[in-house]
Amino acid sequence: MTAPVNDDYDVEEEYRSNASGKRLGIFALIFVLMTAAGLYAVYDQFADRNFSFDASLLAPENIAAVLALLLVYYAADGLRLHFTLRALGHRLPLPLMARLVFINLFFSNVTPMATGGGFAQIWYLHRHGVPLGRATAATTIRTVLAVMFIFSLTPVFLLTLDAFKGESLVGDLGPVLAVLIMLYLGFFLVVLFRTHWLIGPLSSLLAFLRRMHLISSARHRRWQFKAKREMLRFSVSFGDYLSGPKQYVALSVLFTGLFLLSLFSFPALLIWALDYEVDYLISVGLMVVTTFVMYFSPTPGASGISEGVFGSFFKDTLTADHLLLVTVAWRFITIYLGMIIGLVTLQRELLAQRKAS
Repeated sequence: MTAPVNDDYDVEEEYRSNASGKRLGIFALIFVLMTAAGLYAVYDQFADRNFSFDASLLAPENIAAVLALLLVYYAADGLRLHFTLRALGHRLPLPLMARLVFINLFFSNVTPMATGGGFAQIWYLHRHGVPLGRATAATTIRTVLAVMFIFSLTPVFLLTLDAFKGESLVGDLGPVLAVLIMLYLGFFLVVLFRTHWLIGPLSSLLAFLRRMHLISSARHRRWQFKAKREMLRFSVSFGDYLSGPKQYVALSVLFTGLFLLSLFSFPALLIWALDYEVDYLISVGLMVVTTFVMYFSPTPGASGISEGVFGSFFKDTLTADHLLLVTVAWRFITIYLGMIIGLVTLQRELLAQRKAS
């Protein structure tokens, strides 16, 4: 007879593994090195080794505009998960959701493929009373909504923007991108609508790992039990999301769209601050494709890849001396700043947890 599984223990154990100082330190170092490599690539390959700081970025009206957009960006990020949880029948205080935004920003950018960010959110929600299956469902649904937006718009911009016409990117990588989009969306559709289809393949994978002596018999039994249980729980939770209060479902979709639109608007805002003329739709389209590429980056927080792709896409919009400046400013505003706040927030959470225990 299989021993019962303690959800709290498993979540805490997995979280400690993902959040260990040594592990995070290694990923943080990789993030810094890859970021430096990406910025150097922009400086060397696309900016012709030119760089010039422009004080226009620090003009009061430009700082005010960036701060206003940042407020929308962070608020929409928290509210899209908040209303997903509300649709599932859970309500957490908004200050708690605000802290979760920054904790997620920190973890998702120091762990490859954003897996740590997702697990950090599940751990955090679980610690504040959301059942594990519901927390997993909420964070997954939140991710799927963003993926649907980005993956639906990417082919449109690739085929319609003049910036991509005649480029080898579309001709050479078009079929590959199409396959990736179909696989990614297909996987999430199966996860959402045919969850039980995944139980068999996952059980086979765990059995293979056991035969190869990569996991112990006890862990094999525990993981298999948990995988089946959580998949079934998730399937039920997604059905509950769709049948939940329609206003909360609609608001979760609305704030996902607002979150992405605000994220994609920062480059245009920075470019306007430097007195360039840029078509807003073209800038947003370039950012949609940039974000699409970032989804497949194996580096922590898409470090290195994101800077290089951004520099490549915007090299014809900016002069060489401003290209690296805008690249750094874009990443600092959207990623680095949130990571710093997230690290401070995480330390305060852990300190409060130790005092409580």
